[in-house]
Amino acid sequence: MSDQVPSRFSGGVDLSTLAAAAQAQQQAAANGAPAGAVLDVTDATVQAEVLERSLDALVVVAFWADQVPESVQVRDLLQRLAGEAAGAWVYARADVLENQQLAAALQLQALPAVVALAQGRPLDLLQGPQTEQGLRQWIGRVTQAAGLDVPQPVDPELARAEALLTEGDLDGAEAVYDKYLKNHPASDEAEAGIAQVRMIRRVGALPDNAVALADADPANIDLALAAADLQLLSGQAEAAYERLIGLVAKNFGDDRERVRKRLVELFTVAGPDDPAVAKARRKLSAVLF
Repeated sequence: MSDQVPSRFSGGVDLSTLAAAAQAQQQAAANGAPAGAVLDVTDATVQAEVLERSLDALVVVAFWADQVPESVQVRDLLQRLAGEAAGAWVYARADVLENQQLAAALQLQALPAVVALAQGRPLDLLQGPQTEQGLRQWIGRVTQAAGLDVPQPVDPELARAEALLTEGDLDGAEAVYDKYLKNHPASDEAEAGIAQVRMIRRVGALPDNAVALADADPANIDLALAAADLQLLSGQAEAAYERLIGLVAKNFGDDRERVRKRLVELFTVAGPDDPAVAKARRKLSAVLF
């Protein structure tokens, strides 16, 4: 979730001119920086490279340090996303250990940290570890608020896996997702795809009255796991989560861990940014701890 921008930077920002500037930037260099280029900013260059540049472009700045591996991961991921955006926004990065003035001005509390700026003012701020999906959604929100039309390329391998899944070729889809995940270990999309394949396989072997059977014998773990799969696939995600969280609360040892693992797998199918998942995770934590 985005953090509030420090009050010293607050104030209205007129974003109406950014869309036209972004279109020009996509066609040519932006103040001397080609589309997709990375700006390594310092305390000495931040005025010209970030604040002045943000007067006519959206600028995204990543703060990182070698001592925080998650910040390096976010730094590199944003570079890839900037390349995909084809110059719709400017990407800058700053090593906080060597350049602390801007980080102090933004009152950063954790790394990684990412801030979006327009017209010399911060628009939004992220702090702490981020997933690829989360970053993509945040970039989407920021660019949409700025009125920018950012291309959203579809990875051909993921598109192929999804097509195979739609066609019912579960083995083929799983093979493509597995291969993709080996080359992209942090891919939420591939992990969700594999979890979805496994769930569909399980559901295919279930009787139509799986939910009724579980309701009639609420302490039966096998029946509950089956019912939760069917409920999630039927669009009843919250009911599926509640069923399994209730079992986690009532069981211990290997039985509890078995249910917890299945619940986490169902979370993966839905994705980390699903509001129902966030709500269920909080309830699960309360039960476990």
